[in-house]
Amino acid sequence: MTYVHIFMAFFVPNVLGYGGGPSSIPLIQAEVVDRYGWLTDSQFSEMLALANALPGPINTKMAGYIGYQQGGVLGAAIGLFSTIAPSLLLMLFLLGLLMKFKDSPKVKNMTTIVRPTIAILLGIMTMEFLVDSYGGIGIVQTLIIGVASYLLLERWKVSPAFVIGGALVYGAVFLGG
Repeated sequence: MTYVHIFMAFFVPNVLGYGGGPSSIPLIQAEVVDRYGWLTDSQFSEMLALANALPGPINTKMAGYIGYQQGGVLGAAIGLFSTIAPSLLLMLFLLGLLMKFKDSPKVKNMTTIVRPTIAILLGIMTMEFLVDSYGGIGIVQTLIIGVASYLLLERWKVSPAFVIGGALVYGAVFLGG
């Protein structure tokens, strides 16, 4: 029964707390402190401070910690899953709708309109990465990594995961990173 409680303690707040961490934190507190009594208010605030100090989504960190505390590794896994389950279910539902209406002229127009915006955002991000890279490691290293990545991806069809891994190794070995 503990695993069901762990699931519900994080699933319900993440369904109701639209907007992520800040809006769900009071709902999670109500579940884990008031409803189930797993933590005191003081313990919850300490855990919240620690979770805020670490990188990543706050709800998943809290769910993992409390889930592990209450149910071990399986409890942590259930807690983590229950925080992403609402978004996962909504995405599957929306994907189902999109697939159902994929031949609709309105859906096709929507994707046609969104495509240039995505291209512009990716272009801006690429320029920012180039400027940061140039400022951090210099033009020669930026060109070596850029040209090698382009050739590996486009000419030799190497998986992007291996190209990224190779760039990380190159940076660690040759740039002391």
